[in-house]
Amino acid sequence: MGNEVALVTGGASGMGRATVARFLGRGFSVVIADLNREVAERTLAELDAGDRVRFVHTDVSDEARFEAAIGETVETYGRLDVLVNAAGVGGAFGPLTEIEADDWDYTFDVVLRSVFLGTKHAGRVMRAQGTGGAIVNFGSVGAFAAGAGVQAYSVAKAGVQHLTRIAALEYAPDRIRVNAVAPGIITTPLIGLTAEDLKPVLGTVQPLPYAGEPDYVAGVVSFLASDDARFITGEIVTVDGGMIAAGPQLGNLVNNNPALRGLVGVNRGSTGEKSSVHRTVDVAGGTR
Repeated sequence: MGNEVALVTGGASGMGRATVARFLGRGFSVVIADLNREVAERTLAELDAGDRVRFVHTDVSDEARFEAAIGETVETYGRLDVLVNAAGVGGAFGPLTEIEADDWDYTFDVVLRSVFLGTKHAGRVMRAQGTGGAIVNFGSVGAFAAGAGVQAYSVAKAGVQHLTRIAALEYAPDRIRVNAVAPGIITTPLIGLTAEDLKPVLGTVQPLPYAGEPDYVAGVVSFLASDDARFITGEIVTVDGGMIAAGPQLGNLVNNNPALRGLVGVNRGSTGEKSSVHRTVDVAGGTR
């Protein structure tokens, strides 16, 4: 321990940032691959880990840029032991009849395509190293049931979780383990809800009576990337305070389904890019 190297996409904020902090605490060197330069640079200053952490400005949906980020990681630290695909956006939302196809595609590019690209290129590097490795993807409870998340995001996360199993099977002979976490409602910039907002959920839809925090998920990611999880691969670990066990009914209780509020658009999360939102329009031209 102490010389491992990790690349964390979306590592500038939220659960990605918490994961970076966990790895640094374990003695890792870490590369943060993120689209939001301003937030990433602030995160680097706050982490204050010197040469053990650096930032690479990356669009994870762009294959050449993601491959370059992995290459820069290896060039800087000499190897790659762990890839965490944490980058994500809320993506397209609204009634299916109103969502723009381009917004749907954008969601899949960031949420699912990026995980494929990372798995592809990190897998090549880890296989060539010949010492195994670990890939941890970010799924979501939205992948398990309708109503636990917005449509495009949930469908893309379902793809992430099945890709995790497929990659685990393919990479097993190389001792590269591939697992995923499936967070529930976590208080991050992406979801935009505070512990106060979540009060109607705590102890009800979510059985555990306290709000989920990024570090709760980061702890599970850190475990899955460790030798303690050396015999675990192809697993989706739910980190949701018991919500899926109880059965999700999020939309009505925390008002987190924009479609129920007559809204449509695309949420670009903490990328630094502007989100868009507007009222849905019925066939007569009025708002619903």
